[in-house]
Amino acid sequence: MTPIYTALAVLVTFIWGVNFTFIAWGLESFPPLMLTALRFFFTAVPLVFFLKPPKFNRTLLIYAIGTFVMQYAFVFTAMHLGASAGLTALLLQIQIFITVLLAYFILGEAVSRMQIIGMLVGVLGLSVIALNLGGDMPLAGFVCILIAAIGWSFGNIASKQASTQATQQRSDGAIISSNTGRNKASALSALALVVWGGLIACVILTLSSLIFETEAWQLATFTEASLKSWLSLGFIVYVSTLIGFGLWAHLLSQNTASKVMPFALLVPVFGMTTSVLLTGEVVTWWKMLAMILILSGLVIANIKMKLGRKRQPI
Repeated sequence: MTPIYTALAVLVTFIWGVNFTFIAWGLESFPPLMLTALRFFFTAVPLVFFLKPPKFNRTLLIYAIGTFVMQYAFVFTAMHLGASAGLTALLLQIQIFITVLLAYFILGEAVSRMQIIGMLVGVLGLSVIALNLGGDMPLAGFVCILIAAIGWSFGNIASKQASTQATQQRSDGAIISSNTGRNKASALSALALVVWGGLIACVILTLSSLIFETEAWQLATFTEASLKSWLSLGFIVYVSTLIGFGLWAHLLSQNTASKVMPFALLVPVFGMTTSVLLTGEVVTWWKMLAMILILSGLVIANIKMKLGRKRQPI
């Protein structure tokens, strides 16, 4: 990856790490499904009226359901059940390994030996958390985060496919003679993917919330919500979702998933640090050990080695 792509990957992971604390603050006033629905309503509106929609197909639907509906409905629910912001950020990163494996089997992307070793070291870090369930991470919350990770992994693969298809369509429709033009087309298609995917997610999540959180849908829920919760919702929508996922989709469209996904291992480091500083989460020896292992896995996975020939998709 080029230095600019590397810097963007680190920026996105920082935003997503901080975001877990804002989610905890948002859940102080809104139930999980409602908060998730509000997130994607404001993600889609008003940008949905200005951005050309990507081609509606199975890829877009999988992206919206996996990345937005499954991931965030279950992450928000896990935190509502008592999972701390720092541990949620840490455990969710199992999606990295699932994504790389899916990219290998579905897209035929090559994976180096060092990336495999790095992933194994990262899994050891996640295992440390799994062996210390309870308190900051109840079993029900752990299961919810595993489901969220699976959803995000399928969404990552769909994001790469949809962004690549959209960029190719734009390129076929007009002559783009410079890297700047190609990058602009890719960025616009990535943003459109997030906005229109968010609209699909909003519909599904709103219906789910009306069914499972019926009592929360009253005027008092909105009028009595704290300013901190509303500001947190603003950060979740405009910084974490629009900027974060827009950049992430762009990175996946320009690089192989095996190069981009290891950077997501930085999310729990930023997430844990922010949770400790802003919410008073207690850092234990096993949390530190888990973070050290995960960060080590990131370093190992990004050691440059010559890759073999690209696998043929199956």
